[in-house]
Amino acid sequence: MTTLAPDATPRTSAPPPPPPRRPALRPRIGAAIGAAVVLLIVVFVILFQWNWLRGPLARAISGRLHRPVAITGNLEVHPWSWSPTATVNGLVIGNAPWAGKRPMAVLPRLTVQVKILPLLTGKLILPLVEADRPDVGLLRDAQGRANWVADPRAPPPKLPAINHLIIRDGALRYVDEQRRLVFAGTVSSNEDSAGRGRGAFLLLGQGTLNGERFVVHLAGGPLVDVDPARPYDFQSRIEAGATRITLDGRIDHPFDFAALSGRFSVAGPDAADIYRLTGLALPNTPPYSLAAGFARRGAIYALRGIRGVVGQSDLEGALSVDDSTGRPFVRGDLASRRLRLADLAALVGGVPRNARAHPLSPAQKIEAARLAAEHRILPDAHLDVARVRTMDARVVYRAAGVDAGHMPIRGLLLDVRLDHGVLTVDPLALTLPQGKLDGAIRIDARRATPAETLDLRLTNARLEHLVPAKRGTSPPIEGGLYARARLSGVGDSVRRAAASANGEVTVVTPGGAIRQTFAELLGVDITKGLYLLVTKSQKDTPIRCGVADFRARDGVLTLDQAILDTGVVSVVGSGDIDLRDEALDLRLSGRPKKFRLVRLRAPITVKGVLAQPKIGVDVVQAAPQALLSVAVGVFAAPLAAILPFVNPGLAKNADCAALTAEAKDEGVSLKHGR
Repeated sequence: MTTLAPDATPRTSAPPPPPPRRPALRPRIGAAIGAAVVLLIVVFVILFQWNWLRGPLARAISGRLHRPVAITGNLEVHPWSWSPTATVNGLVIGNAPWAGKRPMAVLPRLTVQVKILPLLTGKLILPLVEADRPDVGLLRDAQGRANWVADPRAPPPKLPAINHLIIRDGALRYVDEQRRLVFAGTVSSNEDSAGRGRGAFLLLGQGTLNGERFVVHLAGGPLVDVDPARPYDFQSRIEAGATRITLDGRIDHPFDFAALSGRFSVAGPDAADIYRLTGLALPNTPPYSLAAGFARRGAIYALRGIRGVVGQSDLEGALSVDDSTGRPFVRGDLASRRLRLADLAALVGGVPRNARAHPLSPAQKIEAARLAAEHRILPDAHLDVARVRTMDARVVYRAAGVDAGHMPIRGLLLDVRLDHGVLTVDPLALTLPQGKLDGAIRIDARRATPAETLDLRLTNARLEHLVPAKRGTSPPIEGGLYARARLSGVGDSVRRAAASANGEVTVVTPGGAIRQTFAELLGVDITKGLYLLVTKSQKDTPIRCGVADFRARDGVLTLDQAILDTGVVSVVGSGDIDLRDEALDLRLSGRPKKFRLVRLRAPITVKGVLAQPKIGVDVVQAAPQALLSVAVGVFAAPLAAILPFVNPGLAKNADCAALTAEAKDEGVSLKHGR
């Protein structure tokens, strides 16, 4: 046992000292990683070849354009900027498979600059786009396929905002097989990349359109500091043959080509020629000059405030074209304060009767010369059924006044519809001083040979308006006039359709009055008729009724029955009108109802052609009557020589009630005031 001294105290062991601190590892690791990244970036930048991205970049562009893309030159990239720049050398954009092996576009050098900060917010702004010697070839084939359109249903292109666009020595080739258009032009904007230039965008070119000269001049403002919030103005002038188009427009938000507006003017010999430029099947017209405001919103084009002249008629109104389905639909509301009816002749390929007094298109001049040489009226200009099938339309046209020469027309209304090759005009309405002519026309152009139908009614018209009186005299004929025409035919021209016409035409006058002079002459009353003619008699005789009923078969209008029953003479007609060669062969035989001393028993004839009818007397039929007169004169007193010409007046009144009822059965409306 161990004992301690009294003064000793117990000892306890001290705690061990803390271990020495080691340096922090995490900051060093982070710094090392950062340094390694920087080193790798530096090494990457030093060793990286931008050309390694040529394949991925070409595939990316190809995916957007749906066309094969190749980059045959170097990529030059300057990334160390808030607006990095990339230059592509040897960019080749291939064609659609059906468009041939020649590339659609070749850009030897293309430089693009992008702003980074706006890109972070989803806005693509290009401070600079510079193209050297771009060569672009555009093609639309006969089927309507365009090599620059991957999806026909896609909206119009919307380019990003470009502050500075430079194009040096650009070449543009455009071929449209549908419209027979071949165009070659140059494109340039004469600013430079340093921003020293303040020139303008310019597209100049020429070629042929349907075999005629075609020239384009397109100029825009300087392509420097273009702001998407400010419109970009441009001007264009197009010459296509004798057609001239000028346009002062603006792109509302550069360069969104779906939003355009401005004003334009167009003038030319025939509005149908615009089809080669626009693809719209407009009707044939005489020479015209029009101006209007225009606007495009997506696939809808609108023309507002149309003003101008067509032929010698004024025209105003509005049109719109909706191309959202790929099949244009034209909607229009047009009007004329004063229409020259002769200007409408061009709609059916015809010409005015007095061609020298009217402005004519080249096609009308050719047709006028042909009709004059052949002594014809019905035009033979062909309807282009292929054009009619390419679009649809609904256009209403009104004329407040109509200048139709001696024909009294106060107003005109046409409601035109075109639906997948079927053209209808319903109603076609002419307002007369009293009464109206209305009905419908239908042309079915879905087949190779169009089929036409016509149904027209003349209601409550007046004979005295159609046969005006000389100044200071009363009308030579008065009374109501009603008619109905129902015809159908086939052919791609008015002449061919008429030459195959089938149907019926009925004309009725239920009562009135006629100058007795004419009535007596219709009965070939030599004594009474000549007496009234020499004395200038204004005496009238009543018209009890009149009916003319034609039947059409294979282009020949045969007069089934024709009766004009007056107070002094009853006239019966016969014969036909051959529309195939426009020949006339009609006969009017009149019988007096009263005793006439000298009357030639021979019919009045109407022969010749529609353009030059010839009225005469059938002297061959009157020959026996003349021979009998000579024989009597030889063996009897001279006074007896006139006996063969004496008519006892045995004609009876016609059954007008039955004739009128029969006309009603043919569809002729005799309701007064309709």
